[in-house]
Amino acid sequence: MIRIAAVGDVHAGLDSVGTIGPRLLDLAAVADVLLLAGDLTKGGEPEEASVLAGELTGLGLPIVAVLGNHDHHADRPDEVAARLTDMGVQVLEGSSTVLEVEGVRLGVVGAKGFAGGFEGASATAFGEREMKDFVDHTKERANAVDRELVRLDADVRVLLLHYAPVRDTLLGEPTELYPWLGSYLFAEVADRHGVDLVLHGHAHAGTEKGNTPAGIPVRNVAMPVIRRPYAVYEFQEDGLTVSAASEDEELTA
Repeated sequence: MIRIAAVGDVHAGLDSVGTIGPRLLDLAAVADVLLLAGDLTKGGEPEEASVLAGELTGLGLPIVAVLGNHDHHADRPDEVAARLTDMGVQVLEGSSTVLEVEGVRLGVVGAKGFAGGFEGASATAFGEREMKDFVDHTKERANAVDRELVRLDADVRVLLLHYAPVRDTLLGEPTELYPWLGSYLFAEVADRHGVDLVLHGHAHAGTEKGNTPAGIPVRNVAMPVIRRPYAVYEFQEDGLTVSAASEDEELTA
């Protein structure tokens, strides 16, 4: 059994000192790894990342993260990632890591992902250079994930994103926003390689549970969606189950 705790969109700021860590104190008792699905900071300032890194110190389990759009806002994503990496958090972007958990190899491929829309209503690389650049960025990120999954050797494989790969987990968001909340290209990659689970954040008004076209479970772990400090997903021989968080009280909206 592998127990994966996951959360996204914690939006740590300079005023977050002492507000995140206490909710995670018992995490190691209920999970084997913590995955962070982007939007780790409010505005992408390195000082905000340092606050989060401090809140994550001493949890006693591996932490793997991707960045989100908020973490890019100040145009200092490398510094944000470095502040977290310095405190032992593995930050992935078109890259992967393999963790040994109770004799099982857990592989995580991580990327921010990007926008563009979904089957039948997606952007195309036609027209202005700005539109081509927009679509090309999504394709390049999806290709990076594809390359990592080709070479990933693990018993359980998780794709960790910020942007959504399917419509399912966007239900509750205005449909007009769907093209800006994710891209189907990442679901195609997940299906092509048969990953075991896809996690993402970003869609605060969305829905927790969805599936790729091939039936791979997708979970939106944005904190406003799961309404608790983290969700725990357990892989057992009979499949994926969801456990209660160590803190039963839901967060306020």
